[in-house]
Amino acid sequence: MNRFLFLALCLLSGYGLAIAQEAAFSSTAYQTERDILYRSGDDLTDYMTERCRLDLYYPRTVKVFPTIVWFHGGGLTGGNRSIPKELTDQGVAVVAVNYRLSPKVQSPAYVQDAAAAVAWTFNHIDQYGGSKDRIFVSGHSAGGYLTSMLGLDKRWLAAHDIDANQIAGLVPFSGHTITHFTVRKERGIGGTQPVVDEMAPLFHVRDDAPPLLLITGDRDMEMLGRYEENAYLWRMMKEAGHEHTELYELEGFDHGGMDGPAYALLLRFVQSISKRR
Repeated sequence: MNRFLFLALCLLSGYGLAIAQEAAFSSTAYQTERDILYRSGDDLTDYMTERCRLDLYYPRTVKVFPTIVWFHGGGLTGGNRSIPKELTDQGVAVVAVNYRLSPKVQSPAYVQDAAAAVAWTFNHIDQYGGSKDRIFVSGHSAGGYLTSMLGLDKRWLAAHDIDANQIAGLVPFSGHTITHFTVRKERGIGGTQPVVDEMAPLFHVRDDAPPLLLITGDRDMEMLGRYEENAYLWRMMKEAGHEHTELYELEGFDHGGMDGPAYALLLRFVQSISKRR
């Protein structure tokens, strides 16, 4: 586990971005394909057609680049896709995803959508010059929850004939590791009543999962014990024998503000793993 002081984090952010902006990427041109429907079939509802879309931002002149599938936050009840500015011009592609929201749908619809978006990435990224071996999944808050669910519970991607272990790495930002509070609300369970069942990443701890980088805000400033949840997942992954789980606590940053400095850690993680693939 790592606890960052503000000054150290600022230095790391600058270092991480410097590493990411290698000379090979300094003059790279980028392109964005917008509003891509990632679900198909005759059974799509109007709401699926509206929400099940993504934007792809990618470097045009770089081959076998890493790709970050990015899920927005919003408590599974709100929010919209966007490409984080901290991930632009970094030599990586970003797949920014919308998914259906509660209460128009209920669990596990949003997890199913997230899986379909990751499956789309595996099936199409090579057409744009990316590598299937360098696909990472990340997101903030609710997006972090979706990240962990897809990477640890293999059934969601298996529905698309994809092994979750093909994911190069998982980087949830301040994600629930217990059952999400919106899932609990849908069941009539209060937000302070913890539940760990099949809709909790913690339920699916396993030793063969993709590399996992857990990042949260300051434990005294986070939402509903989010740091402690992630610390427990970190511990249980270690107990299960998973050798590639890390946990960072960003001291001085609350739940809504921790994503800014966390991007440097994400980029460093992506580059470190990509160099080995």
